[in-house]
Amino acid sequence: MSAQSDIRDLLQQMFAAAVQAAQPERCIPRHLPAPPRGRTIVIGAGKASAAMAQALERSWPGPLSGLVVTRYGYAVPCERIEIVEAAHPVPDAAGLAAAGRLLDVVRDLNEDDLVICLISGGGSALLPLPASGITLEDKQAINRALLKSGATISEMNCVRRHLSAIKGGRLAAACYPARVVNLLISDVPGDNPIDIASGPTVGDPTSCADALEIVRRYGIDLPGAALELLESGGGETIKPGDARLARVSTTLVATPQMALEAAAKVAACAGYTPLLLGDSIEGEARDVGKVMAGIALQTRRHRQPVASPCVLLSGGETTVTVRGNGRGGRNVEFLLSLAVALDGEPGVYAVAGDTDGVDGQEEIAGAFVAPDTLKRAWAQGIRPRDSLANNDGHGFFEALGDSLVTGPTLTNVNDFRAIVVL
Repeated sequence: MSAQSDIRDLLQQMFAAAVQAAQPERCIPRHLPAPPRGRTIVIGAGKASAAMAQALERSWPGPLSGLVVTRYGYAVPCERIEIVEAAHPVPDAAGLAAAGRLLDVVRDLNEDDLVICLISGGGSALLPLPASGITLEDKQAINRALLKSGATISEMNCVRRHLSAIKGGRLAAACYPARVVNLLISDVPGDNPIDIASGPTVGDPTSCADALEIVRRYGIDLPGAALELLESGGGETIKPGDARLARVSTTLVATPQMALEAAAKVAACAGYTPLLLGDSIEGEARDVGKVMAGIALQTRRHRQPVASPCVLLSGGETTVTVRGNGRGGRNVEFLLSLAVALDGEPGVYAVAGDTDGVDGQEEIAGAFVAPDTLKRAWAQGIRPRDSLANNDGHGFFEALGDSLVTGPTLTNVNDFRAIVVL
């Protein structure tokens, strides 16, 4: 495969394999528990939650009912489980109402009942039930500030948990004394359940003091009621070891590592040596782009750390500290920085995208980079460095016809990056 179109096809195949590996229809059925003596209630939240509910419903041998909330456009048909759509990444009134209804669904359960909780990435914004004294408008403002701050996903979710009436184990506590089986699709570096949708059904070891430190570290301006809640300790979450969590079990049914391994098989079958660089890479997207460019150049010029032809694979979740007013997203910011650092190096191609199909707030998963990316941009009068400074990755790659558009993938195992080196 030497033609640029063939390499782009390979990159797209690897991205598709990563997404397919995390499809609920493949990973949910084998993890289902035995039916209980009592009722089976299904709850959940996240971009993959509706598809997870559908996969569960098709495989479940007995009666069940429930409610899950997913992002607008991510609903799929279910017969017994109600699907509600709400906004992401900035929450709305539909998410607020759905979160309140989830708590109602699990009230008055007993020891014979079973709650199956389907959680995936995006669930935090989809469950915006605020703690007492905090309004939905406050939550929206806080979410916007967090997204622009440069904080990691773990840091953002720590703050969210301590300003919530449902996250940080509170939803699991509401299910007590029923048995709770958590089935999670991870979209966070390290796959820590407390960071997936801000952990509504797992114990939280962090504190209000931790959340307050994060707020101060990034200079986030919180509404007065939210700041008071953290300073007073009134937003403390449900801690590991709490008796109400004794009957909670948690299984990760799909992870970024599984997605990378699926892509690696595609690369190997095409005659490329796959090298997995990590499934939990974090940091500023443009900085990660520079580092990955350095590794690609070392591989190209010195056949280290692996001989070409090869594919450098990585996952995780970078961050973007927004300084411009362009149409950005962390994956296209990574790619634009990568392209600038590669400076037209022959034989290096790349794709990066969010496995949920949405990079930032655009309905675009990511984009492609080729050796002629900068040249084609200059020919259109586009200055790559200016686009990067303006956080305008989507505008840049869309103008070149290099956007990766998938539509809703109905799953989410974080960002996927592949760099082909010839």
